[in-house]
Amino acid sequence: MRGLSILRGLSALSGTSLSTCLETATRGLSSVSDLKSALKDKIPEQQERLKALKKGYGKTELGAVTLDMAIGGMRGIPGMLWETSLLDPEEGIRFRGFSIPELQEKLPSAIPDGEPLPEGLLWLLLTGDVPTKEQAASVTEELRSRSVLPDYLKKVLAGLPKDTHPMTQLSIAILALQPNSQFAAAYSKGINKLNYWEPVLEDSIDIIAKLPAVAALIYRNTYKGGNVIESDSKLDWAANLSHMMGYDDQGAQELMRLYQTIHTDHEGGNVSAHATHLVGSALSDPYFSLSAGMNGLAGPLHGLANQEVLGWLFQVQKELGDDPTADEVKDFANKTLKSGKVVPGYGHAVLRKTDPRYSCQRDFALKHLPNDPLFKLVSKLYETVPGVLQATGKVKNPWPNVDAHSGVLLQYYGMTESNFYTVLFGVSRAIGVLSQGVWSRALGLPIERPKSFTMEALEKKVGAK
Repeated sequence: MRGLSILRGLSALSGTSLSTCLETATRGLSSVSDLKSALKDKIPEQQERLKALKKGYGKTELGAVTLDMAIGGMRGIPGMLWETSLLDPEEGIRFRGFSIPELQEKLPSAIPDGEPLPEGLLWLLLTGDVPTKEQAASVTEELRSRSVLPDYLKKVLAGLPKDTHPMTQLSIAILALQPNSQFAAAYSKGINKLNYWEPVLEDSIDIIAKLPAVAALIYRNTYKGGNVIESDSKLDWAANLSHMMGYDDQGAQELMRLYQTIHTDHEGGNVSAHATHLVGSALSDPYFSLSAGMNGLAGPLHGLANQEVLGWLFQVQKELGDDPTADEVKDFANKTLKSGKVVPGYGHAVLRKTDPRYSCQRDFALKHLPNDPLFKLVSKLYETVPGVLQATGKVKNPWPNVDAHSGVLLQYYGMTESNFYTVLFGVSRAIGVLSQGVWSRALGLPIERPKSFTMEALEKKVGAK
């Protein structure tokens, strides 16, 4: 009643009708309680939208492609439809139109004024609507109901060599679950292509549900002598991951909620997203496609970057101590650059400002660990390193990215095994890439087949020969 009184007051003050005020106040909030039903309601409209776009503007050019772009990792070439997020060079990432601060404000949380629940973001990415607390809770329950790992998977992981990298284990685990694919079974029975999205959704929810238990099992087997911790049915998806890893501190669980939210998606052109999309475009099921994406994420230029950041931070700490001067930091950064290396954690292929994912982690640290020596060192680098990079005249983006901060937070709560960090990244990234995979099948996107050239063909093309 109090909320209705407020709306009436706003109506009187603004001269706007009560119904209009109500529509404005609830815009973006879905009223459907079942995730699949909410998604199913959205699909026909979006299918027609894409048809109209293709029919009316199919021959419209999106931009020129230069030789540099073609041989430079296809950087900046417009060539994908990716609905779940969009990356702006100046503004940063938006998930279905919402910035990270907006997600922190609008998505349901587990505790008052806490970090958003990844379950709420999963609803948002799939439906485009901000969920209610009840809708996010329904996703938590759905994921919990599908989270139990088959015994054979535990045996597969236990049978691997003890020094198998955690990301190798994650990729193997995802593929080991593939015999359970509902899409593969439905395709073999001749499912209508208009319905592809339904078993793809089922597979995707199954995978996302099991990933916390998979990741925790890998962690406990690799670093804790195989002493497995069972899930807690009272905890949400991300908090359960923290719990099963062995970290029950409320701060650790809040960090896991934040970490698993901000790493979900970064539009479609990054390696893990594009690899998942590419393999999925061949109608490989979500298990095959996600495993491919995780193999890409394992690369040093992608998901392993936060390990390199930590290694560099420890070098700074070892040589300069916990509280170096700005001049000492400048000298160390310049020495790194002169040795032919980069300063890890700074710069981004697309962004031209401080990564919003860095900023929200910094805010988290200021709230929960303001006096941590490693965080203070990161802050000193934030104040100093961009100026060093700008002075070279060669760096387009001298600002910190997400990797410059995440490892410090995990270290603070006791998760010191940096080789495992990419697994946590991968668990989160699955939410984004699998959500887009559902939409790729719902929209009937075709198999990817870009054009390649030999060097001789390029020479002819540009008139160099």
